[in-house]
Amino acid sequence: MNTIAVIGAGTMGNGIAHVFAQSGYQVNLVDISETSLEKGLATISKNLDRLLAKEKISADQKSETLGRISTYTELKKGVANTDLVVEAATENLTIKLKIFEDLDKLCDANTILATNTSSISITQIAAVTQRPDKVIGMHFMNPVPIMKLVEIIRGYSTSDEVTHTIMELSEKLSKTPTEVNDYPGFVANRILMPMINEAIETLYNGVAGVQEIDTVMKLGMAHPMGPLQLADFIGLDVCLSILNVMYDGFKNPKYAPCPLLVNMVMAGKLGVKSGEGFYDYSESRKAEKVSSQFN
Repeated sequence: MNTIAVIGAGTMGNGIAHVFAQSGYQVNLVDISETSLEKGLATISKNLDRLLAKEKISADQKSETLGRISTYTELKKGVANTDLVVEAATENLTIKLKIFEDLDKLCDANTILATNTSSISITQIAAVTQRPDKVIGMHFMNPVPIMKLVEIIRGYSTSDEVTHTIMELSEKLSKTPTEVNDYPGFVANRILMPMINEAIETLYNGVAGVQEIDTVMKLGMAHPMGPLQLADFIGLDVCLSILNVMYDGFKNPKYAPCPLLVNMVMAGKLGVKSGEGFYDYSESRKAEKVSSQFN
């Protein structure tokens, strides 16, 4: 593999593009928004600066990494002559199905189509293409440049050859690929999301406050981040979407989203990306924290 297209320049997309480019691959970063592409490149540059400051890369390596990334707002140009496409668009079934229908028509017959979905059925996505054997899940963890795990999800028709190719490719990115089968939530979110949902239920029922719940899980269970803080980091809308996929897929009430989560998403309290979730991430709150450090 030489050239990789990444669809979507958001948090996951720019992280995936970063990792591929730093590993020596030519990357076509595709997004319908030029502004999103600019922000994505700025994020990649900022993350490379952090590595540079820690002396994990050289200035030349930073320049070479950025030089391997080309940006496109037109899907047809962005995926032309690519060996692999990794879709990292928003976690919305309708959007993903449309993207894969288009990719199937625009990409070379041998191009592997991967999705970074965190819960949506690979089999369902593959069914809208004429190459279901070449459709696979590559579920990277956030933040992509740091987290080692990649869930490799086989759809019903994904071939052994494609699975082996993507497993090997993930290792070349210095990741640890783990093969799983195609069921709602896969492994990571099938275990993680019910825990987050239960933490929200615990808050909803008045058992304890946000800080207290997170402290119990951090200090008592050795979690690096409490479940409510983690939900904010993931995005409460994403958590809700994944829980709904699992609830619809299994028809089991244990996956039903907590009403508090539903209400917070409807109110636009989505976590870090909106400035407020279970915690306050607004600029005024950041200023208060900075001020308190000097008083």
